[in-house]
Amino acid sequence: MLLRMSSLFLRTLREDPADAEVPGHRLLVRAGYVRRAAPGIYSWLPLGYRTFRNVERIVREEMDAAGFQEVHFPALLPREPYEATNRWTEYGDNLFRLKDRRGNDFLLGPTHEEMFTLLVKDQYSSYKDLPVSLYQIQTKYRDEARARGGLLRGREFVMKDSYSFDIDDAGLAASYQRHRDAYIKTFERLGLDFEIVSATSGAMGGSRSEEFLHPTEIGEDTFVRCTTGHYAANSEAVTTPAPAVIPLEGLPAAHIEDTPDTPTIDSLVAAANAMFPGRDFTAADTLKNVVVTLVHPTGEREPLVIGVPGDREVDTKRLEAAVAPAEIDAFEAADFAQHPGLVKGYIGPQALGTESQTKIRYLLDPRVAGGSAWITGANQPGKHVFDLVAGRDFTADGTIEAANVVEGDPCPVCAAEGGEGSLTLARGLEIGHIFQLGRKYADALGLKVLDQNGKLVTVTMGSYGIGVSRALAAIAEASWDEKGLCWPREVAPADVHVIAQGKAAKDTAVFEAAEKLSRELEAAGVRVLFDDRPKVSPGVKFKDADLIGVPSILVVGQKLADGVIEFIDRKSGASENVLLGEAVKHVVAAINE
Repeated sequence: MLLRMSSLFLRTLREDPADAEVPGHRLLVRAGYVRRAAPGIYSWLPLGYRTFRNVERIVREEMDAAGFQEVHFPALLPREPYEATNRWTEYGDNLFRLKDRRGNDFLLGPTHEEMFTLLVKDQYSSYKDLPVSLYQIQTKYRDEARARGGLLRGREFVMKDSYSFDIDDAGLAASYQRHRDAYIKTFERLGLDFEIVSATSGAMGGSRSEEFLHPTEIGEDTFVRCTTGHYAANSEAVTTPAPAVIPLEGLPAAHIEDTPDTPTIDSLVAAANAMFPGRDFTAADTLKNVVVTLVHPTGEREPLVIGVPGDREVDTKRLEAAVAPAEIDAFEAADFAQHPGLVKGYIGPQALGTESQTKIRYLLDPRVAGGSAWITGANQPGKHVFDLVAGRDFTADGTIEAANVVEGDPCPVCAAEGGEGSLTLARGLEIGHIFQLGRKYADALGLKVLDQNGKLVTVTMGSYGIGVSRALAAIAEASWDEKGLCWPREVAPADVHVIAQGKAAKDTAVFEAAEKLSRELEAAGVRVLFDDRPKVSPGVKFKDADLIGVPSILVVGQKLADGVIEFIDRKSGASENVLLGEAVKHVVAAINE
């Protein structure tokens, strides 16, 4: 049925909505695609839902083409499976929890590993049944602390999640590759640029993990690329090449010095160079000990100290990834009062570690190699210790990847191979994530099958997600100009936007010709949005067409008397005159380019 602007449930806006943070979100609201229902929760309007269904269709077609089978689970789920995997606790405040009238616990599903695992356990019992890959396109719920960017990070969102089940690790690797290939085809069809980067597994668990990131300045993730092109990773997953251990023989003894009025690393370095003019100290010679509080899913609060070189900062996202599922909280004045062994501003490693008097866990950046000497706090007000040597004067409970990654850092892969590649930084938006889960969920929920020898073995799993609603938002963020949206054709709500120029009362021939042309286009399989509004000025119609962003625009207007209409490419703005009788052929050719 012809989609007519005169009856379409649509109100475009001339002003940006006050709560919209990024361009694509502003335009989706202004063009009448979505409306905000609550923070992080959006309603789809007709144009928006048509576009969303196109994105969903592409995802579904590629999953089906890869041989994956679609199922559908409820969003309201029982507590027990998530209790068995400990995710009822690990998800913490991100989980929407509720009780029924009988007091039974339920949740709104943030992801469905448990339910897929139990479904396969219920249906399959032999290695002959495997491999199998199942998927669904389902609404998910996460109680985000700060929803942002409209559809980019919502509390309710639509996700395609699929799961592979294999008898062994070789099978998992093959299933993983099939999903990876299907994702590449999917995002290419969606018209989204993407980088495949190594990633952490987070609360999902498992071994290998990769993200599909859409490069954009509004992205929440920082990712790195090696100058050689051989390595790419989310900054959370970057590993630091550890320096070689330095022999301890001949190193000077540690000594404590008065360093009053040195509240910053810069002031400490200046004082050090004034005291020892021949040493030429820099921030990289100082060891900064940062105290945070870990909040575990059980609610337990644990102090943690991270030691990083003074020319680095603790990257909150890298730290969160390293300590997940625990969350990070500030270490406040009241916390210092409870731990008098920590001298604020002058914390040193001698007082740290689970074997120390404070019993506070201490983790070091990998750059703090054995035999390296540092200037750091002396655990006394106004004093620092110089030439404190790692492995001789202090030890730690382990290492942690929590320091920020900076442009020019060595590539870990090149470093391991003796190469010289370095890292460049960019921003990206996660649009897909694939995991080799292994046996975490199968073990927890008892998913076993009989192998070729009749022995019960635990099934190994993979998990693969695409944010469907987020993908639409990412396309919007990548497809706009100063006039409005510019949709790729395959996801656009229509192929062509036909404008009847003028007003119906006096331009009868124009409206009749536009009506006829729209029907002929529709009969030819072209999706048409027809602006047949009888009393709307041409200027408003053109502005709405630019704002809505259908890829091709046909204008039936003043040139009709000469048998000519105007064809406009929305993205480039290129315009050409087309004979009315050739218009359908011209549009079909444009669609098939």
